[in-house]
This record gives sequence, structure tokens and C-alpha cells, in this order.
Amino acid sequence: MVSLTTFLFNPLTLGYDLGQHHPFKSIRPEAVKHLLEAFSVPLDVRGFAPATLEDILTVHSRSYVQRVVRASHGEPVTDALEYGIGTSDTPIFAGMHDATAFVCGGTLEAARLIASGKSTRVLSLAGGLHHAQLASGSGFCVYNDLSIAIRHLTNLGLRVAYLDIDAHHGDGVQWLHYTENQVLTISLHETGRYLFPGTGYTYELGRGDGVGYSLNVPLEPYTQDRSYLEALERVLTPALAWFKPDLLVIQGGADSHEFDPLADLALSTQGYKAAYQLIVQLAEQFAGGRILATGGGGYATLHAVPRVWAEWYAALEGIELPNQVPQVWLEHWQPQSVETLPEVMTDDAIQIPRQAQIEAANAKTVTELLEAWQRIHKANP
Repeated sequence: MVSLTTFLFNPLTLGYDLGQHHPFKSIRPEAVKHLLEAFSVPLDVRGFAPATLEDILTVHSRSYVQRVVRASHGEPVTDALEYGIGTSDTPIFAGMHDATAFVCGGTLEAARLIASGKSTRVLSLAGGLHHAQLASGSGFCVYNDLSIAIRHLTNLGLRVAYLDIDAHHGDGVQWLHYTENQVLTISLHETGRYLFPGTGYTYELGRGDGVGYSLNVPLEPYTQDRSYLEALERVLTPALAWFKPDLLVIQGGADSHEFDPLADLALSTQGYKAAYQLIVQLAEQFAGGRILATGGGGYATLHAVPRVWAEWYAALEGIELPNQVPQVWLEHWQPQSVETLPEVMTDDAIQIPRQAQIEAANAKTVTELLEAWQRIHKANP
């Protein structure tokens, strides 16, 4: 069986190491790759080179990049905090620039493969650093690999629909493209009333030429599968039908999972599977099936992330994975986990009070967003 999806992997992305006690773990793509291999699914694994300084400067300010480079070499950067690095979230670490350039290189290579027609679907799980801004790091993210890839695509004249399903608002990508009409940004996330970065409200609809090209769905804490999938379909379908993208760029963060320790959405692996399958279906319908997929958040490092992202790959491939997690995978990774790893891909249903109220609140949010978006386009046909 021939793989439909190019799986980009480079062990040098392990150098993106924010520290032993930091929740972000770069081991995740390797754990996913090993799980897929244990399932004996076809994998078209390819390596990639790092993004160049010129690539990074298409999105980030030179003053910021210069400070990252200096900090990477151990040189003092007295104003580091003003640039969002050296914080507990985004600490300075040796080789920071080079390691992040490799992460960016994977997402950029994915863009090049799709733009050239060499691949239709590409997955680069090391990518997804969606919080980095023009002149600052933020939220575990040093450079914004997603926007670097999007800028490459728009420079080629392509229309890019960006979808972010991380539990945290995709603020960096949104703000970097907020005034553009070649990029449509859509983010489903836990409401910023309670969760970092505190943005992503329905009134954030774009500015200037980009008015109407930014859509945000802030969801209630403890949102479960049914409400999440309803919101995703209600927003994504009309947005893609209107925008007519050349491809989708997806940040497929796994931290909306019910076991994630840093957020309070409550998706199961089954919910993620259905969301990924819907995304692929809509990409086929509206973008010729072209998908640039990345990872992103996900801090139940071995308990949830490998199962969630294995389903991401399965959706891209159009295959079904067995429910039993392979024993060889469990034996390899269990010694590295303080929790007992699940032996099946599916999650048991959890009971959350107030589900009816949560679903009603989410439905109201989606209705208000779509009404505001439609008013904009009636005023600016």
C-alpha cells in the first residue's frame, strides 16, 4: 500500500528543548512515528533542512531574530524579556535559534512540497508554534513556523485557509496575517476568559484588507465532542465555501483532549478522530484535498498525544487504526511515563455536569460569530 501523506521527520527538532521540567516535550513526533510503525501503516518518511535566516525574516523582525541568535550562543541579552524570551514559558536555551529553525524548516518544506505539486498532504508534527509574534516569542514558541510557511505560499499567489484546533487561541498566526485577504484564519479554542493567551474573541474579525478574514470560536471549558464538532462544521463549511482556498494549513494541537493538564476542553480521541476526518472531507471539497498539517500543543505527552496524532495521520491517509495499542509500543514508552499508558486508542466517556448549558452557550457563540461575519460581507461584497 502506497502512502498518500508525506510524513516529515528530523530528529534534530529534539533540540527544541525548553527544559526537563517544562511541559512542552519535543519527543512527541518520535512517539507518534513509533506508534504508526507499530501499527504497520505505510509511512513515507522524509527529512528536511532548517529554515534559513532569510526565511525567518519574512515573518519576524530583524531586531528580535538578532536577540534570539545572541541568546542561543550564550551572549547576554539585557532586554530579552521585552522580546518575550527568557520567561518561564519561553526560556532561553542553548542552540535556540538553530533548533527552532529546524522546526520551521519542516513546516516550510511541507509548504514547498504542496506548492510544487510533489505532495498533496504533508504532516510535520514538530511544527505548530502558533503563539510567536512579529517581534517576540510567546507561549513556548520562539519562531512562528506556520506563518513562515503561509508567507511562502502567499508569495506564490496562493490563497491559504488556516485552521487552528489547539486549545489555546492561535494568536500569533492571526495577528501576523490580520490585515491580509489572502489568508483566512479560523481558530477553535477554549475561551480567553480563562486561558492563555486571553484573546480569540468573536469580534476579532480582521482589519483593513483583512476585515472578515479572521474567525474565532471561543468555547466553554469542558466542551465535549458533540458540541465541538458541531461548532467546527458550522463555521468551517461556510467559511471555506466562501474563501475558496488553494490549500488548508492546519495546526492540529492535541491539548483539547480531556486529559490535557494545561487546558479544560474535554475532547476524546474519538472526537479528535471525527474532527480530523471532517477537516479532510472539507479539504477534498473546497481545496483539492491539499493539506499542510502540523502538531502544536499537547501536554499529556505520552498518555494522549501519540494516540491523538496517530488519528491525525490516519485521517489524512483515509485508513482506520486498530483499537488495541501495540504491545511493542507500550513496552518501549511506558518506562518514560509516570502514568499507566492506555492500552486502547479510544477513551472512556467522562461525565461532566452542565453539558446542556455548555452546548447551548457554544451554539450561541457560533450563531453570533456567523451573524457578525455575514454582516461584514454584506457591507463589503
